[in-house]
Amino acid sequence: MNTWVKDAIVYQIYPRSFKDSNNDGIGDINGVRSKLDYLQQLGINTLWLSPVYDSPCDDNGYDIRNYQAILAEFGTVQDFDLLLEECHQRGMKLVMDLVINHCSDEHEWFEQSKQSKTGPYADYFYWADEPNDLRSVFGGSAWEYCESRQQFYLHTFSKKQPDLNWECSVLVSEIEQMVDWWLDKGVDGFRVDAISFLDKSGIEDAPNGTFATEACVNRPKGHAHLRKLMSKIHTRDVLSVGEINARDTGELLDYVLPSRNEFQMAIVFTPPEIEVFHENLNRYYKEQVKTRIEVQRQGAWNANFLSNHDKPRQVSLYGDDGEFWLQSAKALAVLNLTQHGTPYLYQGEEIGMTNCYFDEISDYDDIDTVAKYQEQLELGLSSDDALALVSKASRDTSRTPMQWDDSTFAGFSEATPWLKVNENKSTINVKAQQQDTESILHFYQQLIELRLSSETLKTGETSLYDTEDAIIAYQRESDSCTYSVIVNLSPARVSAPNLPELQSAELLLGEELNESLAPYSFAIYKS
Repeated sequence: MNTWVKDAIVYQIYPRSFKDSNNDGIGDINGVRSKLDYLQQLGINTLWLSPVYDSPCDDNGYDIRNYQAILAEFGTVQDFDLLLEECHQRGMKLVMDLVINHCSDEHEWFEQSKQSKTGPYADYFYWADEPNDLRSVFGGSAWEYCESRQQFYLHTFSKKQPDLNWECSVLVSEIEQMVDWWLDKGVDGFRVDAISFLDKSGIEDAPNGTFATEACVNRPKGHAHLRKLMSKIHTRDVLSVGEINARDTGELLDYVLPSRNEFQMAIVFTPPEIEVFHENLNRYYKEQVKTRIEVQRQGAWNANFLSNHDKPRQVSLYGDDGEFWLQSAKALAVLNLTQHGTPYLYQGEEIGMTNCYFDEISDYDDIDTVAKYQEQLELGLSSDDALALVSKASRDTSRTPMQWDDSTFAGFSEATPWLKVNENKSTINVKAQQQDTESILHFYQQLIELRLSSETLKTGETSLYDTEDAIIAYQRESDSCTYSVIVNLSPARVSAPNLPELQSAELLLGEELNESLAPYSFAIYKS
């Protein structure tokens, strides 16, 4: 793995919600360009750009109509080229989102495929005369009838996202050429979306009512397709991270062990409902830490993250977005930036942005939220109860516009944004935190600086202390030094663990470890 990948601090930008440069209410590429200095001052050295490709945006850009064009709302190819150039001038890398499990039903490939059962594009997608009872992730059947071809096509996600057939070698060649086009342009790698479902050989025998994703997840041919593609990508000096579905550590290792020649690291997708409604999030998070330790011990690399565009805001999920907002946001920052692997931050995380909930289903944009709302109505819930239930895990909770200041639209735009702004913009915004040396933003800058200066925090061995669920504590050790990280991830004061080895250690950040730990307190020691 390239040295720069191990040194990367990755910041995910959801362009639609980051910064609007032309005041049409939609964030864009030039808006990202306008904030590069801010990101560089924060300590970010790698940007991950969620899809900006041409798309009808049924699923906010994850339904691609043209892989080599930019959606007009976001700008032009020339705007993108300038963004890439300005990143590189600052010594920053730019990583693209790559969506190749499916495309848009408006893509030329599908437009051609649906016209003929024998034409050159006939096998680019999965077609059936008699579909089975597979279910789509976004609700309803995973099969949609196409009148022009008089067959059904497979869509594991939205009906406007037909699945690509990776058994078609001509299609795969087109995908490889497209990937080369972006690499030749100079992009520095890819976050590969929903990549665990390429092998569809299990769909014919799947039991009735099975989700299509379950029927084809992590199958052998999918790994084979992936190895072939990644072997080409990794001839370049790039970063690769896969968004995968892994049900255990073994399935995760299948994607990231160096001997497998697949990804350098992986982001494991977890349906937000599992986390939002989990009975013991501290225990759940500690299991994630244990998994990262096992991944490291097996010689693989980790991707560390707490938030992204598919998850609730971390301070609202694992922390406390009320009384202990400041403390818990800092405690979570400590956990994300002191573990083994590459840390990923999601826009707004560095100022403690919180979940945002809306009063009407019409205010929600997320296709998944709307589908689940309709399902709950069909099950007999009232509109109020259905909204209350689905809003808790809606992906829109973390997609609201970035809060730059306390103006009407939070400095994101001068026009009404595509999605409502969180009302707490008046107290949670970049401008206010830039002026406060005790802010979450300044704390992130400190932590990032510490991490970038320490080889031990990047690559050192990790061992987990045996503590009660409320406390997450571990050591990062190398020949040169040892860091001990202790975090109380709860709103209660708890007894401190007995760690005699810290008596001669230096406290770098946080509170001294005495008899008890205050709510969401933390300590980083070095010895």
